[in-house]
Amino acid sequence: MKTLVEFIWEQQEHFGNATGEFSRLLNDIGIAGKIVNRDVNRAGLSNILGNEGTVNVQGETQKKLDVIANNEFIKALRNGRQCAAIISEENEDVVVFDGAIGQNAKYIVALDPLDGSSNIEVNVPIGTIFAIYRRKQIGQRVTLDEILGGGIDLVCGGYIIYGSSTMMVYTTGEGVNGFTYDPTCGIFILSHENMKINELGNIYSINEANYIYFAEGVKEYIKYCQEDDPATNRPYTTRYIGSLISDFHRNMLRGGIYIYPGTKKNPHGKLRLMYECIPVAFMAEQAGGKASDGFRRILDIPIQDIHQRTPLFIGSKKMVEKAESFMREFSPEFEKLNP
Repeated sequence: MKTLVEFIWEQQEHFGNATGEFSRLLNDIGIAGKIVNRDVNRAGLSNILGNEGTVNVQGETQKKLDVIANNEFIKALRNGRQCAAIISEENEDVVVFDGAIGQNAKYIVALDPLDGSSNIEVNVPIGTIFAIYRRKQIGQRVTLDEILGGGIDLVCGGYIIYGSSTMMVYTTGEGVNGFTYDPTCGIFILSHENMKINELGNIYSINEANYIYFAEGVKEYIKYCQEDDPATNRPYTTRYIGSLISDFHRNMLRGGIYIYPGTKKNPHGKLRLMYECIPVAFMAEQAGGKASDGFRRILDIPIQDIHQRTPLFIGSKKMVEKAESFMREFSPEFEKLNP
């Protein structure tokens, strides 16, 4: 069996990084994931359930585990010394490391430390989403202008899902691979090699409680999914967990589409581009799927703000393309809202 550490060291030639900085950085993320996994598994016994009593930059109530997970990732990445700065859902500003680390480290990590944290108390699978960006300017302290001015390149997208088993899944542009955590020996082991999304699935995931606020294109696509047509394997099955990573992980394994659209109340959607949508879009494409805002490729959307939001249609390629066709036909006005 091949461990995560063995795998990333074998693959480091693909990163153009003979000195191993990227490999150590990815291993640091794995270490933080193990610590968060421990905290999640013991949450009910450690008085760390419930709200922290604060809100994040998006105005969302922070859970105690949100704050704990954020601190653990910051600590692990600072100690690892391969990361110059962190962009997190839980921090309004970029967390820039001081001294030589912040100046000379080659990478910036953007992450949602605990996706789906509203489901913690009911034992629904939750996760960590991360994107690793390579800096183009080394030798100076990271600035916001560097990030938003095109001074970074995406080199890795991944997630850690804490469910019935804990898995770390990531891509560096050479396919998608998944590693299952073995708690008996404390290591991630390669369990899902070269993961692929079915070109056409039969599951759609969307919060239909917001139906009245959806664009007409989304409503028409939902009707299409619910129609009885055995020739196209419809009606599709609806599955919605309420955690992006949980729904996306299922669709990675079984095929399907996940939709978090813009609405009349929130035309730009609610998912964050830089540390939620971009990393899962990178993985979807590497697995043969597709990721879109309903009109354009997620990876083509320019980053204008570190907490920028976007609609998301992601999963099996043919299902995303069908949903896009309904958006273009019935809701062209939404394209103008997300230029």
